[in-house]
Amino acid sequence: MARVPHPAKRPLVLIDDEQSFLDLMKMLLTERLDCPVVSFSRPLDALAALPDLAPGVVVTDYNMPEIDGLALVQKAAPLLPDTTFVVLSGRDLASESARIATLPAIRSVLIKPLTWRRVAEEILRVWPGADAPALR
Repeated sequence: MARVPHPAKRPLVLIDDEQSFLDLMKMLLTERLDCPVVSFSRPLDALAALPDLAPGVVVTDYNMPEIDGLALVQKAAPLLPDTTFVVLSGRDLASESARIATLPAIRSVLIKPLTWRRVAEEILRVWPGADAPALR
């Protein structure tokens, strides 16, 4: 009997305009999670690419020049019903709590500075379905 190949793992998408943070986080998560990691430093480029990528989780920065992370989630979530979102911020987002409450696809908000392990644990915690990547 022919063996059916395991479907490709859904990617993790990282979006942050801070290129050095983005590069480091991508490198560390690629080494430690068994799923593809795709990164974008321009949120509008990410927004255009997300439907074709069909990621399991999108980790986005809140404060970005083209569009803030919450607006990105607001636009992307209807296109990606099986994707969850994690928002990163360098400041407390308590003032945005009402806005966040209207976006159920946001499963977590993390405040920087962060370790790769904290981000990876949160990604695994909120990954939808049974196809979550393993931590290496």
